[in-house]
Amino acid sequence: MKPIIALVGRPNVGKSTLFNRLTRTRDALVADVPGLTRDRLYGEGRAGEKPYLVVDTGGLAAQQEGIESLAAEQTWRAVEESDLILFMVDTRAGLTADDRDIALRLRRSGKPVILVVNKCEGLEPHQAAAEFHALGMGEPWLIAAAHGVGVAELMRHAVTRLPEAEKAAPAEEHGIKIAFAGRPNVGKSTLVNCLLGEDRVLVYDAPGTTRDSIHIPFDRKGKRYTLVDTAGVRRKGRVGEGIEKLSVLKTLQAIEEAQIVVLVLDALQGISDQDLHLAGFIIEAGRALVIAVNKWDGADADQRALIKRELERRLPFVKFAKTHFISALRGAGVTDLWNSINQGYASAAKDFSTSQLTRVLEQAVQGYQPPLVRGQRIKLRYAHQGGHHPPRIVIHGNPPARQTPPAYQRYLMGCFAQAFKLSGTPVRLDFTSSENPYERRAAGVVTPRHAVKRARKPGGKSKAGEKARAKPARVKGRRR
Repeated sequence: MKPIIALVGRPNVGKSTLFNRLTRTRDALVADVPGLTRDRLYGEGRAGEKPYLVVDTGGLAAQQEGIESLAAEQTWRAVEESDLILFMVDTRAGLTADDRDIALRLRRSGKPVILVVNKCEGLEPHQAAAEFHALGMGEPWLIAAAHGVGVAELMRHAVTRLPEAEKAAPAEEHGIKIAFAGRPNVGKSTLVNCLLGEDRVLVYDAPGTTRDSIHIPFDRKGKRYTLVDTAGVRRKGRVGEGIEKLSVLKTLQAIEEAQIVVLVLDALQGISDQDLHLAGFIIEAGRALVIAVNKWDGADADQRALIKRELERRLPFVKFAKTHFISALRGAGVTDLWNSINQGYASAAKDFSTSQLTRVLEQAVQGYQPPLVRGQRIKLRYAHQGGHHPPRIVIHGNPPARQTPPAYQRYLMGCFAQAFKLSGTPVRLDFTSSENPYERRAAGVVTPRHAVKRARKPGGKSKAGEKARAKPARVKGRRR
C-alpha cells in the first residue's frame, strides 16, 4: 500500500548498493560480480515523513538467454508495478548501447523516470554527467551510492513525484514469517510460486538459482504471511568462498528470523546428511517446523517406501513436525501445508498458566519417577512459562534438577506436548534449583544474624552490646 520505487539498470551499476543505502540494511547481496541479483528484492525506505517501498532488480543487457532472460522478466514486472523508476547508469563505464535500449523501453512504459548517474566520487560534475544527456531523460542526478554522496538530495526530490501512501492498510504488519529451506534444486522456489499462485520468484533447472533471501508479503483468508525463499545450502566442504558463502549465511539468518520453517526434501534424491544438519539447525534455533517431501509424483513405489523408512530412522528428533508428500510443480498436496503452518505457529505462541504446567508436571512425575543423580533423587516441584517461539517451560526443583538426564527431559517434553496438544514446534525446558533455606543451618553453618541471636544473654543483652557500653565515651577537645 506504499508507493514503489524500482531500481533499474545494467548489471553492476550499483543498484544493490543503493538499495541497501535506502533501506539501511544489508539485505541485498553486494559483490563486484555482474548479474548477482536475479529476483526482485523489496525493502522499506523513508525520506523525511514519507515512506516508500524500494525494489532491487536484476541487471538488464542485450541478448540475455537462459536464467538471465528469466531475471530480466522479473525486472520488467517490477517496472510495471512501480510508481517511480530510478534508472541507474555508471559514469565510470560511460554511456553504452544497453543504456540506450533500456532508456527507450522505459520511455515506452509511460512510468516517471529519474536518471541516476552512479560512481561519481572524485569526478567533476559536468564531466561526469555530460554524455548521459543524450538519453533525453532530463537532468541527471549524480550520486555515489557506496559513500552516500548525493543520495539524500536524490530521495528528497524523488518522493515529491510519488503518490501518497494509503494510511488505512496494515502494511507494517508482516504476519507469520515462513522460511523455505533445503538443499539446492529441491524445489523451494517452485513451492513458493505454487503457494502464491504466480511466478513471483525465479525458477530454473539448475542448482544455485536463488542467491538471496526473498521476502514476499502475502494475504490468505484474512491472514497475513511473509514467505521467505532462500538459497540452497550445500555441504560445508562444497561451499566455496564469495557469493555462495554469503548466500548460505543469508539462508541461516532467514531461518533464525522466521517463526516457522518449511524444510523441503527431494523424494528422488533421498535424505542426505545435509538435510539432517539443516533440520538440526532449525531445532537449535527453536523454530516451528513443517517437512515437505517434494517431487513425490516422480518417485516410484520403492523410492516412496525408502523415503518413509529414512524419515523414521534418520529424523526421529523431529517427530513433532508434520510431514507432507507433495508435488510443487503440479500443486498436489500443497494446500495442506497451510493447516500445518498455522498449527505450528499457534502452538509456538501458546500461553500456559503456572497451575496448568505444574499439574502436568506432577502427573508426569507420578507416571515415571525422576532418576537418581549421585545417589540423590531429583525432585521437581513446580513449573511456569518462560517464553514463546518455541514454548519455554521453567521447572523448579532441588539442586540435582539441573542435572536431569536428556532421556527424562525428552519424556517431559512429550508429556507437555501431549497435554497441551502442541504440534509442529519443539519444547524447551529450563531447570532451576530452589535452595532449602534451612539446609545451611542443618549443616551447622551459622549466618551472622544467627550468631548475634545466639550470643544474647537471658536478660536480652548481647555480649557485643556489653562491650560497646564498656568503652569510655570520647570527649571532644583536649583531655584535662
